[in-house]
Amino acid sequence: MLLCGVDVGTSSIKVSVVDAANQQLIYSTSFPEIENEISSPAPGFAEQDPEHWWFCVQQAILKANASNTYRSIDIAAIGISYQMHGLVVLDEHQQVVRPSIIWCDSRAVEIGNNAFEAIGHPYCQTNLLNSPGNFTASKLAWVKANQPDLYARIKQVMLPGDFIAGRLTKQFTTTASALSEGIFYDFQDDKLAKPLLDYFGFEESLFPHIQDVFSNHGIVDAEVATSLGLNKQVQVTYKAGDQPNNAFSLGVLQPGDIATTAGTSGVVYGVSDELKYDKYSRVNSFAHVNYQKSAKRIGVLMCINGTGILNRWVKQTISPELSYSQMNELAASTSIGSRGLLCVPFGNGAERIFQNQLVGGSFEHLDFNRHGRAEMIRSAQEGIAFSMAYGIEMLADAGINPVKLKAGFANMYLSDVFAQTIVNASNVSVDLLESDGAFGAALGAGLGLKYYANEEEAVANIKHIKTINPIQADLEQTKNAYEAWKELVNRKL
Repeated sequence: MLLCGVDVGTSSIKVSVVDAANQQLIYSTSFPEIENEISSPAPGFAEQDPEHWWFCVQQAILKANASNTYRSIDIAAIGISYQMHGLVVLDEHQQVVRPSIIWCDSRAVEIGNNAFEAIGHPYCQTNLLNSPGNFTASKLAWVKANQPDLYARIKQVMLPGDFIAGRLTKQFTTTASALSEGIFYDFQDDKLAKPLLDYFGFEESLFPHIQDVFSNHGIVDAEVATSLGLNKQVQVTYKAGDQPNNAFSLGVLQPGDIATTAGTSGVVYGVSDELKYDKYSRVNSFAHVNYQKSAKRIGVLMCINGTGILNRWVKQTISPELSYSQMNELAASTSIGSRGLLCVPFGNGAERIFQNQLVGGSFEHLDFNRHGRAEMIRSAQEGIAFSMAYGIEMLADAGINPVKLKAGFANMYLSDVFAQTIVNASNVSVDLLESDGAFGAALGAGLGLKYYANEEEAVANIKHIKTINPIQADLEQTKNAYEAWKELVNRKL
């Protein structure tokens, strides 16, 4: 029996096919080869077309099937991982009303701040575990206030994974995890947050039926199955935001477990069995994939927007002819601290760790006689690592104190400079594992199908690649660069 995982990322769609019995990857691919663009029709805006995601999902599945490394009719279940916080709105004919306002869009900050005050800090913190901030609920409120004609057409509101599952099955569901990442969920009452809906004037009927993350979200529509070369009994049995899914794929399931990722954005994600929140809303708490009313599992998430997207910007702008591995080699050729060049990586929308301020990105202390491409590339990677170490310090206020992190050996963690810098700056070791979002989504599908008895069995065979520990001889030099970086950032705030 085979399992298919679909990862709906910001840059591309990735598909992995996994043998359910031994949990081994059979084939993996992505589409398109050129990274998807983010539309920014105004400063601080970030949008993508959900129908383009669906097109890319189909093409990625067909591309995987065309590899002839497996029989597509043997796929029994599909799991979906998706970029968090995106707003997808459909009309009465299940057609997309407007482009998705995605996770790094900053337009709704003021709306969320006003809601925080009006609804009240106590309710938002103890029931929502977050300020409405710049999340999906506030983005929907922006549409209501600024595009009333479009809002009047909306009959269904959902997250990106709900949309892709719906295009596969022709029916729509959601989960407590998805609703919580949109700040629509009340953790005290375990249902839609009525005070928030009432404040914004949202009808409960806008939201799909709530199911467990690991459950049957629908059988793939017969016409869709035929077009994708799948059998007509395939179920969608799992869907989760990319960060809860990344944590699941690394075996981060129980209190004290902590995951990290550095793709387009950078995240450190710890699991708690308490309804934790940060009183300053710099880190955020959501329902984890294994959240149950009877067994609370909360994912406490620290996010940096400008990580992999900065690395991509550097590649496109100053080193388009180099591969990412060649960039990593060039970064390693210069010294810790990039010979005094500092990079502030906050150029991808409002940053939560700064209470949704737009800090911006920059290179500081650039010396035309001392600094070249090697220093710029290394400075960018160090700036990303420093920003994540800075965020790790803030997790302590929500009761998350990492002593070891787990990460997939992918994206920014393929760079020795980045990985060693975050380890040395935070003084926290990192276990690198052979796993990624699409692979984790496939395993989630197996658990949702009840092929695996429990979460631990579903991720039992994840391969450990290596552990990165702090290098004592480099700690002082890294600390000095990190402190200079923090001083620079604090001046900008």
